[in-house]
Amino acid sequence: MATETRLLGSRRISLDDPADAQEYFHSRGWTDGLPVVPPTTAAVEAALDWVGMPPDQLIGIEPVRQRAITAEKVAVNAVMAGCLPMHLPVVITAVTGMLHPDFEVHGPTASTGGSAILCIVNGPIRRELGMDGTFNVLGQSDRATSCIGRALRLILINLFDVRPGGIDRSTFGHPGKFSYCLAEDEEGGAPWLPLGLERLGGDADMSSVTVMAAMGPRQIMNEWTTDPGEILDTFVAEIKANMLHYSIWHGYYAICVPSQLREHFHRAGWSKADVRSYVYERAFVHRRQWADVGKGSVVADRGDWEYRALRDPDHLLVLSAGGPAGGFGIVIPPWLGHKSKAVTTPVGACVDC
Repeated sequence: MATETRLLGSRRISLDDPADAQEYFHSRGWTDGLPVVPPTTAAVEAALDWVGMPPDQLIGIEPVRQRAITAEKVAVNAVMAGCLPMHLPVVITAVTGMLHPDFEVHGPTASTGGSAILCIVNGPIRRELGMDGTFNVLGQSDRATSCIGRALRLILINLFDVRPGGIDRSTFGHPGKFSYCLAEDEEGGAPWLPLGLERLGGDADMSSVTVMAAMGPRQIMNEWTTDPGEILDTFVAEIKANMLHYSIWHGYYAICVPSQLREHFHRAGWSKADVRSYVYERAFVHRRQWADVGKGSVVADRGDWEYRALRDPDHLLVLSAGGPAGGFGIVIPPWLGHKSKAVTTPVGACVDC
């Protein structure tokens, strides 16, 4: 039997049996279908103490219903997702980025297209949290990435009311809607400048989080060349395929390049900027190519129109990530092109100071 009292700004629910908590949460649609960690008073307060925030600290305003997103509510959902107190700074930073007007959070979370929120972590905080940017980087690589990514989904469910069949109108969705978080492999073989420093500047002591409205990852492989251009041609082919099969419009794309491939770029003296420039120049399609994939009815007299995957080279997020062996790579396409921008936020940024 459940009884309720007030704790902080939230309801406090007392249950007779710990197992009852799972059924109680599930019955009210407060979960993603998986078991949750009960957000006890002690656990929520420990998380807030870690970030030094009062419960009513404003993180931002949900743009459609004008809901105030507070530190307490974020902490409750982070605990439910399995986060430790030390994970909360990353979760709060990601939510801050999601609420930035450039991200346009309602679009990708309500769309029938089925995108998820990709969270990319840079800087020293990765090491502090034990985040692994190598083996199985888009799977269950480590506790922090799994729990942080899941926390963002629970926050969308419980604070933004993004539930399947309600605001969330995804036709299919993809597994990233459970958790979609990775840390860059900043120390691995042939390291490149980390994404956060590329986008914000600063020094190596800065940690940051980038959020991007993203479709599911598309894996490529090219182990038959050491030439950087030829390797990138394989990535470009996958980007062009996405433009033909899904959305022809430009947007933010991300690619993950593991250390085995990065070594080839390193030996040839290619920077991330060189990669972005090469992909920008080659990742385009003509409208007439839609006729080859069953979309000929929309070509009309515009067959020679050219569409680029990237508005400019900086719309490609080049990530050092993936296991040390294997000539594989990942292309992560955007949700519906230009309607949502990738947003990078320093950890510790304050929006209500």
